[in-house]
Amino acid sequence: MNYEELRHFADSWGLLFMALLWLGFALWTFRPAAKDMHDDAANMIFDEDKNDV
Repeated sequence: MNYEELRHFADSWGLLFMALLWLGFALWTFRPAAKDMHDDAANMIFDEDKNDV
Protein backbone atom coordinates (compact mmCIF):
# COMPACT_ATOMS: atom_id res chain seq x y z
CA MET A 1 0.00 0.00 0.00
CA ASN A 2 1.24 3.45 -0.78
CA TYR A 3 0.51 6.77 0.91
CA GLU A 4 -2.44 7.67 -1.32
CA GLU A 5 -4.23 4.39 -0.64
CA LEU A 6 -3.68 4.69 3.11
CA ARG A 7 -4.87 8.29 3.04
CA HIS A 8 -8.04 7.31 1.18
CA PHE A 9 -8.70 4.49 3.67
CA ALA A 10 -8.17 6.80 6.66
CA ASP A 11 -10.43 9.48 5.18
CA SER A 12 -13.31 7.06 4.63
CA TRP A 13 -13.34 3.86 6.69
CA GLY A 14 -10.94 5.11 9.36
CA LEU A 15 -13.13 8.11 10.06
CA LEU A 16 -16.23 5.94 10.20
CA PHE A 17 -14.51 3.52 12.59
CA MET A 18 -13.38 6.34 14.92
CA ALA A 19 -16.86 7.89 14.92
CA LEU A 20 -18.48 4.56 15.81
CA LEU A 21 -15.88 3.97 18.50
CA TRP A 22 -16.54 7.41 20.01
CA LEU A 23 -20.29 6.81 19.93
CA GLY A 24 -19.82 3.43 21.61
CA PHE A 25 -17.71 4.93 24.40
CA ALA A 26 -20.22 7.73 24.95
CA LEU A 27 -23.15 5.33 25.15
CA TRP A 28 -21.17 2.99 27.42
CA THR A 29 -20.46 5.86 29.82
CA PHE A 30 -24.07 7.00 30.07
CA ARG A 31 -25.70 3.58 30.29
CA PRO A 32 -28.16 3.18 33.18
CA ALA A 33 -26.19 0.33 34.78
CA ALA A 34 -23.21 2.66 35.38
CA LYS A 35 -25.14 5.01 37.68
CA ASP A 36 -23.96 3.34 40.91
CA MET A 37 -20.34 3.41 39.76
CA HIS A 38 -20.56 7.12 38.87
CA ASP A 39 -22.24 7.93 42.19
CA ASP A 40 -19.48 6.11 44.07
CA ALA A 41 -16.82 8.01 42.12
CA ALA A 42 -18.55 11.35 42.77
CA ASN A 43 -18.72 10.70 46.53
CA MET A 44 -15.27 9.14 46.89
CA ILE A 45 -13.76 12.38 48.20
CA PHE A 46 -16.07 12.24 51.21
CA ASP A 47 -15.04 8.69 52.22
CA GLU A 48 -11.87 10.08 53.82
CA ASP A 49 -13.95 12.03 56.34
CA LYS A 50 -15.56 8.83 57.62
CA ASN A 51 -12.17 7.28 58.43
CA ASP A 52 -10.91 10.28 60.42
CA VAL A 53 -13.57 9.98 63.11
